[in-house]
Amino acid sequence: MKVFITRDIPEVAIDYLKKKKIDVKVFERRIPISKARLIKEVREADALIPLVTDKIDAEIIDAMTRCKVIANYAVGYNNIDYAYAKKKKIIVTNTPDVLTDSTADLTMALVLSCSRRLQEGKNLIEKNKFHGWHPKLLLGIELKDKTFGILGAGRIGTAVATRAKSFGTKIMYYSNHKNAFLDDKLGGKKVSLDKLLKNSDFLSINLPLNEKTHHLLDSQKLALLKRNAVLINTARGEIIDENALISLLRNKKIFAAGLDVFENEPNVNKELLKFDNVIVLPHIGSATVEARNKMAMLAAKNVSSVLEGKIPVTPI
Repeated sequence: MKVFITRDIPEVAIDYLKKKKIDVKVFERRIPISKARLIKEVREADALIPLVTDKIDAEIIDAMTRCKVIANYAVGYNNIDYAYAKKKKIIVTNTPDVLTDSTADLTMALVLSCSRRLQEGKNLIEKNKFHGWHPKLLLGIELKDKTFGILGAGRIGTAVATRAKSFGTKIMYYSNHKNAFLDDKLGGKKVSLDKLLKNSDFLSINLPLNEKTHHLLDSQKLALLKRNAVLINTARGEIIDENALISLLRNKKIFAAGLDVFENEPNVNKELLKFDNVIVLPHIGSATVEARNKMAMLAAKNVSSVLEGKIPVTPI
């Protein structure tokens, strides 16, 4: 049995697969694999472990004449034509739960960095423009008694809310379903999307990307935000209409934005980099040793389970 992995994932998973007598081939360059090379490799593979940056479309799936499982190295699977894979009787799996804490931690890091204007302070020092303490220097926003909005109250949204509550915030959320933990344990309140946007002092986006959430926050929705709101996105860049966000920032109608994801990754819109009150990170929400190792192991276990004729650990 052969598995092809589109990037060099943690060794713990590769060692696990080899111990299972599975032949492992890895595309070891640090850049995304080309479509032509991927098609060539999947023809001989019984399993594929792609990254979220690898688009697994119908053409690639058609080349998978032997493939039994696509074990996505991510929670989201918008990079895979899931319906077509299912039609071809290829199992698709993901890596839920294991990156919840790392992503929630990074969300709060962005919240604090934006609310306390850390990047602006760093720029002052680096540009030699700090001339001493001043009572009105880089005044930020405290979290206590503020409304913290959770857009998408799944695992990660719940973990973010739990952290935000410890800072003394009031939790408000928008979700398809009521979240009993947020309601009962954190005093959260489920509201409409418009009400969430109008009332949030801090807004954390924790939604999956699909047809319904693509550009969910367009110019009309973003215009509902408070002028002193802090917007955080650690989910998927395409959920926000980036041009509309840039317009909002240009007209100073938002306090700050923290983005771990953006449209057209890895190509960042240079306009975003012109704003001192915007922090843009290279999609590192799950970038901890603990999370990446667990992600790799979960993908590997999904592969081995399917190839051994068993039910995968986390099928979609």
